[in-house]
Parts: sequence; structure tokens; C-alpha cells
Amino acid sequence: MDAFTDIRLDGVSYAFGTHTVLNQIDLHIPAGAVVALLGPSGCGKSTLLRLLAGLAQPLLGTITFGNRLVAKAGWALPPESRDIGMVFQDYALWPHMTVEDNVAFPLKMRNVPRAQRETRVAAALERVGLGEFAKRKPSGLSGGQQQRVALARAIVAEPRVLLFDEPLSNLDSELRESLCRDMAVLLRQLGITAVYVTHDRGEAGIIADRIVHLSAGRVDAIRSVTSSSGEIA
Repeated sequence: MDAFTDIRLDGVSYAFGTHTVLNQIDLHIPAGAVVALLGPSGCGKSTLLRLLAGLAQPLLGTITFGNRLVAKAGWALPPESRDIGMVFQDYALWPHMTVEDNVAFPLKMRNVPRAQRETRVAAALERVGLGEFAKRKPSGLSGGQQQRVALARAIVAEPRVLLFDEPLSNLDSELRESLCRDMAVLLRQLGITAVYVTHDRGEAGIIADRIVHLSAGRVDAIRSVTSSSGEIA
């Protein structure tokens, strides 16, 4: 399996009952790109992320990762079969587990041998600056540190796609910007294709290579980001 993958949505639509949430979305995300989905509440960005994650099925259209079909009308490959990592708004850490056990969980589910797990967990925690916190419980960490644990858990299995659902919205503005910059650097180092949902234009400008603006369930515009400045072209 290739280290990187592109993502393609062709004619993707989704509805809640009679309410159309996504309407004929056509979108190509190149392999290794970091794309922010930006728009107001209700524009469809979180629904689009759920479709990419396999948490929902499209009403129409297809979604492919590389040359692999992962969703079509009425069918979706489950999340555990998509080789993805996800980072959520609420961290989603198990409070009874240590930091290292939280990060190791995806590897345990894949039956990775213990010695290899320990090596990979240690490396992931070092990448997010939490190597010395391995034995702590999540309750002993700040919000920013907990989100770093969630990020380490998402990357430890070396997924081909990373999905972020407004991961920094619970943090204060100063910490949010600092962590966003750290995440942007890490994503460039890893080279993993990433899709990042946010309603914050500044956050999108920091983390993304390009920004997809959604409005009323459609792609309104796609803009590139000047990496050195974070300005949207």
C-alpha cells in the first residue's frame, strides 16, 4: 500500500430526510495535501468529513482513496477498513488509560506485537512533544496536551489519510494558534493527506495548503495558501 493517497469525490450528495446537506460535490485532494474545509455552521463541512471517515453513506456519487472505491450511493467501506486516523473536537481519550495506552490502542486493534507497539508509541509521543508524559492519565494533562495525545494516537498507525473535526475549538485563542502551527509543521513532515474541518479562517490559513469554501452544501471556491505567510490567495 502506498504511503500517500489522493482523495476524489465525484457527484457526492447527502441528505437528512428531505433536507439536502451536500449537493453534487466534485472535489480532488492531491496525495500529501492538507486541505481545510471552511464555512459557516450548516454548510456541510462536518457531513463531508463523516462521509470521508465512513460514518455515513452518500446518497449519490462516489468517493475514492487512490484507486480504491470507499463509498458509493447506499454503501460505505467501514472506518476501520479505510486506513485513516481521526482527531476529534472532544479528544475522545479513555480516562482510565495512561497516555501511552491511549496512543497504543489502534496498534493493539491491529495486533501489532508489543515490542513494536512500544517503539511506535514512544516515537509518536516524541513527535507531539509528550515523550515524558507517557505514564500519566489524561486528567493530569491540559486541554492542549490532551489534544496532542489524540494527535499521537491518530498518527501512530501510520494512516494514509488524517481527518480533523474542529480539533482546536475547545482551546483558548493563544493556545489554539500555537498548537495549530505545531500541527501544520508535523503534517508537512509526515506527508499524510489530511482534511481539516474548521470555521476559523485564520486557523485554516495556518494549517492548510489549500482551502475549500463550502456554502449551502456546495463548493463555493477553492483557494491556495501561501505557506510562508498563511495568506489565502
